[in-house]
Amino acid sequence: MVKVAVIGGSGYTGAELVRWIAGHPSFELALVTSDAEAGRAVVDLYPALAGVTDALFVPVDAERVAAEAQVAFLAVPHTASMAMVPTLLDAGVRVIDLSADFRLTDPAVYSAWYGVSHAVPELLDDAVYGLPELDRSGLSGARLVAVPGCYPTATALAAAPALEAGLWDGRPIHVDAKSGVSGAGRSCTPGTHFVAVNEAVAPYKVAAHRHTPEIEQVLARAAGGPVSVLFAPHLVPLTRGLLSTVYVGLAQEMSLEAAVELYRERYAGEPFVRVLDAGQMPSTGAVRGTNRAVIGLAVDGRTSTLVAACAIDNLGKGASGQAIQCANAVSGIPEETGLLSVGAVV
Repeated sequence: MVKVAVIGGSGYTGAELVRWIAGHPSFELALVTSDAEAGRAVVDLYPALAGVTDALFVPVDAERVAAEAQVAFLAVPHTASMAMVPTLLDAGVRVIDLSADFRLTDPAVYSAWYGVSHAVPELLDDAVYGLPELDRSGLSGARLVAVPGCYPTATALAAAPALEAGLWDGRPIHVDAKSGVSGAGRSCTPGTHFVAVNEAVAPYKVAAHRHTPEIEQVLARAAGGPVSVLFAPHLVPLTRGLLSTVYVGLAQEMSLEAAVELYRERYAGEPFVRVLDAGQMPSTGAVRGTNRAVIGLAVDGRTSTLVAACAIDNLGKGASGQAIQCANAVSGIPEETGLLSVGAVV
């Protein structure tokens, strides 16, 4: 058994990690940390985990984690990871980081979008970007994995096959994405309060969201050169779920049937990605509570545009499920281990 720790376990992504780990045949939960909830039972905060774990929250202590765990999941805000990762790596702990601290390869870009200097830029080259369906080559035995953000995950899965195939005509790629409120975290703000979000849909941080450079970075890898993205995220009245609709200008004529065939060939053998038949589009309801992604396609010949929509659970494939998938790969375990449970059907 691989002993694992969840650092920042009181948040939604932390609680989801505990849920996945509890049913994992090869992972053993060694400890769950939270300074704010230290001494409290995990099930007191998340009653749905009753009968699954008897763990208590303990204070955040990187040295204790290093002594008790082989793999550490960091479900903490940006900058917090930078403070802990060096200690964990020096102790031989493999780190699966769900924050933004190690996703961007250029520390100057990180500083520009997150407003702080990167404290350990020398570790950026060690970080493996954890989106296995696009590139899993560096995951086996990796010391440090940067788990992608939820918006970049859905957007990249939707757009990458077309870019890899050289179909993109170079026009800016437009991304219209919608996320459930759990993506904003457990702390309530005026903008995420029930009264503010119920029966309402609103764009936010249009052309200014921090996931923009990450989306451009991962799409540039797929395209083999720079990509310009116009990103418009929206908050929708869902607890969980994310839908990214991506508009890719086509350099050549393409039928919808050919697009579906291309995507199915690209994702053949991927247990967590399903490409729908021509004429079908994905729903967030189909992936709720899972680590799956569902992709639907359309081709607008009038504007020479491929429309690719990808639905994921923002807490699943967009965060904790993907983190487990990466940890499996790091540990030499089949990626789908512990992640194939059926999601909610209604």
